[in-house]
Amino acid sequence: MRDLNKIFKPDSVAVIGASNTPGKVGYIIVDNMVSGGYQGKIYPVNPNADGEIQGLKAYANIKDIPDKVDLVIMSIPAVFVNDSVRDCGEAGVENMVVISAGFKEIGEEGAKLEEELTALGEEYGINIIGPNSLGTTDSHTPLNSSFSQMMPPAGNIAFISQSGAMMVAILDWSVRSGIGFSKVISLGNKAGVTETELMKYLADDPETAVIICYLESISEDDDFINSMRETAAKKPIIILKSGSSSAGAEAASSHTGALAGSDLAFGTAFKQSGILRVETMADLFDLGLAFSKAPLPTGPNVAIITNAGGGGVVTVDAMEKAGLKLVQFDDETKARLKECIPDEGSANNPIDVLGDAPVQRYKESLDIVLEDDQVDSLIIMVCPTASADPDGIAKVILEAEKKFTKPIMVVNMGGPSFDNANDMLRANNVPTYVFPETAVKALEAMTRYARVEERNYTDCVSNIEGTNKEEVAKIFAKVKEDGRDTLLGSEAYAVADAYGISAAPIKLATSASDAGDLAEEMEFPVVLKIASDKILHKSDIGGVKVGIENRAEAEAAYDEIIANAKKAHPDIVPDGVEVQKMMPSGQEVLVGMVKDRQFGPMIAFGMGGIYVNLIEDVSFKLAKGLTCDEIDEQIENTKVATLLKGYRGEAPCDIEEVKEAIKRVAKLTIDFPEISELDINPIFVYEEGSSALDVKIKLD
Repeated sequence: MRDLNKIFKPDSVAVIGASNTPGKVGYIIVDNMVSGGYQGKIYPVNPNADGEIQGLKAYANIKDIPDKVDLVIMSIPAVFVNDSVRDCGEAGVENMVVISAGFKEIGEEGAKLEEELTALGEEYGINIIGPNSLGTTDSHTPLNSSFSQMMPPAGNIAFISQSGAMMVAILDWSVRSGIGFSKVISLGNKAGVTETELMKYLADDPETAVIICYLESISEDDDFINSMRETAAKKPIIILKSGSSSAGAEAASSHTGALAGSDLAFGTAFKQSGILRVETMADLFDLGLAFSKAPLPTGPNVAIITNAGGGGVVTVDAMEKAGLKLVQFDDETKARLKECIPDEGSANNPIDVLGDAPVQRYKESLDIVLEDDQVDSLIIMVCPTASADPDGIAKVILEAEKKFTKPIMVVNMGGPSFDNANDMLRANNVPTYVFPETAVKALEAMTRYARVEERNYTDCVSNIEGTNKEEVAKIFAKVKEDGRDTLLGSEAYAVADAYGISAAPIKLATSASDAGDLAEEMEFPVVLKIASDKILHKSDIGGVKVGIENRAEAEAAYDEIIANAKKAHPDIVPDGVEVQKMMPSGQEVLVGMVKDRQFGPMIAFGMGGIYVNLIEDVSFKLAKGLTCDEIDEQIENTKVATLLKGYRGEAPCDIEEVKEAIKRVAKLTIDFPEISELDINPIFVYEEGSSALDVKIKLD
């Protein structure tokens, strides 16, 4: 792992492109460091400098500086950057932030410059942030090595942004928000240091409590999930990933592919890594605020104190959707609450202290609720009634916060009348919000993250036994040799059989006599279906015959299927007719895989059958690093799970057999990355065992 510490804690900084001209980027960067209070050495570098820049001794070249420089900030035209990087490498520079634009964001010519920049960084061992970066800040050093107009308020939130414009907007907003930052990093084009490397560094940073990111892409990482699992277990990571789209799903040929949108893999990877994903910038900072100030809850049980009944109802509704639980107080707690709340109020949860509640009523209710061992966290709401005292209530909340280690979310439902109270609370590590739904969303994320440490990440796929890779490799080699990308049903069955996936036997007949022989071998009844990778909807052309009971029927069905296929597709020569053992009906499920370009195979599980695309009851997990707990969760996230357990008197199905099918499909698709799509639909699941009826496999 790279040592990135000197990017944020350098003893010396050189600014290549430093300027005496106000308004130029090189001027702003030097000025930001000086005015921001940076205590290290600053070396302005500009070949046209005349002695000094902004009162500091200037140098014509980085090589002219007599001391080793820890960090270089580069702000010169793109065409000169790479020559300057070579000079830096020869001078022993190990860390660099390239502010300069004009690289891959402008097209092919800039992309070539950026490729060269990346290669130079690797050649000289330079940690490069950028190019096209706004720079970085560390409020604790302090070091503002960016060209933003201000140093962000000091705090414990690290913010990584792939958008410089987003970064400056947030910094400007943060001045009045009560949010403080440990480090702010503009990634730029990511020609060197990536967001994953920065997250790993920040996870061990004692000045950072929570990492929040605005990202438009995720850098390639062969082991993203496992590396991020380790990182997210140390510090909460919250990501807003923009650029989502479902257009890619329309091009997929299988049921599984059509159910997987192009953005799904990112969400799945984040979830399996323990990363919290949000959908809006507001959520990104609302959650960051909560994690930066409040302790984690030990469970999902929430109490509510409010001086407005309506606010309590809205909060309960939001909690139910979020999966948080409303504490049911015992008789002792209720009795104590009734002593301090008028009869017109409510000692039940949510606790209504009434609109005229004085500060003392809030104080007594707070202490009683927080002393209750059932309560894991508290949401306290204040509406600006004529008798409300926001500052007084804030003070008693702070007194309670010092006595108890439970998270307290404050909802001050108003505007200017709460400004002072909000400042007071946030300055003392109590998050405040305007609306109850926001507080609930933040609390749910904290509750979910608190369970990350309990996760068992033991891989349950890599050590699966009873697989025959050599047999599958032979089948795939023949398919490729034939110039095909889609396996015939009999070939797909052989692949499933080689990996221990229970499936109804299916073999290829090339004549009516063959069909009769195979049907007798399998024992009747059997199903016959046209064998061709070019005919997708076999039933529509009369290419499937079910319930064949004897040899004569099998031979006649063969001839009829071939004739139907030639009539419907005279230009297609079928490979023959497949004969399959007809299996008894069971609960229909789907297990499949579609390969994501970046994260590899995604395993699907859900309700199977002909209505799979209509119902869309499916859950996805990435195959790499898949755990038994995640397979359990994947099944539980579907409606068909209820049917598998036995619904309305039906006998329960063999769920362990379903889990085994998921594991083996995951193993197969990891072992053979050339599989682009795999679809097993339906699988009949019985009280004991299962049988896959239709297996489709497509190769790259």
